[in-house]
Amino acid sequence: MSASAVRGTTSEGVSRRRFLAGTSSILGAAALTGLAAPTPARAAAARPIADGARVPVLVIGSGYGGSVAALRLAEAGVDVQLVEMGMAWDTPGSDGRIFANTTSPDQRSYWLRTRTKQPISNFLGFPIDKNVPRYTGILDAEEFGGIIVYQGRGVGGGSLVNGGMAVTPRRENFAAILPSVDAAEMYGTYYPRANAGLGVNTIDPAWFETAECYQYARVGRKHAQRSGFGFVFVPDVYDWEYMKQEAAGTVPKSALAGEILYGNNHGKKSLQQTYLARAKATGRVTISPLHRVTSVAPAAGGGYRVTLDQLTTGGDTSATKEVTADKVFFAAGSVGTSKLLVKLKSTGALPGLNGEIGKGWGDNGNVMCGRANHMWDATGKLQSSIPTAGIDNWAAGGAFAEVAPLPTGIETYASFYLSITKNPHRAEFTWNAAAGRAELSWQTAWKQASIDAAKTIFDKINAKEGTIYRTDLFGTYKIWGDHLTYHPLGGAVLGRATDNYGRLHGHPGLYVIDGALIPGNTSVNPFVTITALAERNIEKIVAADL
Repeated sequence: MSASAVRGTTSEGVSRRRFLAGTSSILGAAALTGLAAPTPARAAAARPIADGARVPVLVIGSGYGGSVAALRLAEAGVDVQLVEMGMAWDTPGSDGRIFANTTSPDQRSYWLRTRTKQPISNFLGFPIDKNVPRYTGILDAEEFGGIIVYQGRGVGGGSLVNGGMAVTPRRENFAAILPSVDAAEMYGTYYPRANAGLGVNTIDPAWFETAECYQYARVGRKHAQRSGFGFVFVPDVYDWEYMKQEAAGTVPKSALAGEILYGNNHGKKSLQQTYLARAKATGRVTISPLHRVTSVAPAAGGGYRVTLDQLTTGGDTSATKEVTADKVFFAAGSVGTSKLLVKLKSTGALPGLNGEIGKGWGDNGNVMCGRANHMWDATGKLQSSIPTAGIDNWAAGGAFAEVAPLPTGIETYASFYLSITKNPHRAEFTWNAAAGRAELSWQTAWKQASIDAAKTIFDKINAKEGTIYRTDLFGTYKIWGDHLTYHPLGGAVLGRATDNYGRLHGHPGLYVIDGALIPGNTSVNPFVTITALAERNIEKIVAADL
């Protein structure tokens, strides 16, 4: 970092405050339109954050909220330090690929585990987990008392490991998702801005009808419609033209090679290709991978003293750093942000945080199941790992179900689903001082509400088709994948733990800008809503707080 950046000045020596004040009209327009404001031409710093640095803004986490914050702050002329606990994921392994294949997990696949923890634990009656070397891999299967939470670890956060289903909730459902937020603003401005920034697009319906790799989805459609359910195409962030070339055999296969759970090597537009690429291009964003924040506390001279551990790929601490930041944005994901905040409140580092910290956490109603089809309803040996459609029974039964792939490379005659349901239960993070860790009060029994909602779809389909549930995917004779979530939400809820724009109560200059703001459920896959809310909040913060 340059000396001028440490002092909070431009390269010409003008104070940051005067620089922003003198260009407010340009920067305001940039914030409103999403276009980059003019910034001094310079290369983005490659070195990680230095011990003892003083920085204008520190963003903790590089997922959807953190990436939006970094980009928009940089466009407003602010130097940003973005720290990420996971790796950069920009260097191929010995096999020439950055990411491991879903069917062949290796050390790259899991965050500091010595054995895989795959969402589908069994197949055809056999357990499929295996031993792997301990490594700072891409997928964290974090176990709490009643649930496993799957999270992306690396620069790009959850965008590295999700299926890319970029779903905007139905407007009539929005009041139940974020009751304090103006729906007209979200649907008129911020959802469109998020979709544009993420590169959201929709599959070519004509190609879908003939593509071998979506036979499984067409079978899912037939069964849904025969039982009277609405079947909807949903947008995605995959490059569909690339997938067509995969099918034609003219480019390296990615979605058609089953890549999804442990990263996608080619076609998916993760945050690395969208928001983060644009943020780095400003020259004002420095990204420090393998840095874990352990403390944030008020600094004697103003701002906040932040303590970080620099990690090795084995998970050990190679250095401990202390930096001072004028403003700090918590964007470590719902779980990461919530765990850190309850620790900081309980240990007295941030005593002004209110009693809402840690509350309102939910699993987005996630539950999985499989159905065993008849032999005449083969789902295909070749299955694209990118889902593109769902069954919408939210209004009548409280469930939206992705028609998901089982990209095993063999014919399974199985339909597989990830359901998002209207589950009312909310858990709380608390700090266990004796154990030195955050704990979550989720109870596995609460998943029954999700199972009941999902059954409103699949019991009816099974009755119509004369089919049964698969019992070999989640253990011995176990129908429901009720032990996990891919979509953690809440823990620092908007309008409760924070004001209506993510400012934490009790400590000016601290913000939450990720999925922790959303109380437990979005009715669909949540990342577009997280992105749109971040766009809304950072626009206000740039205008009012800088």
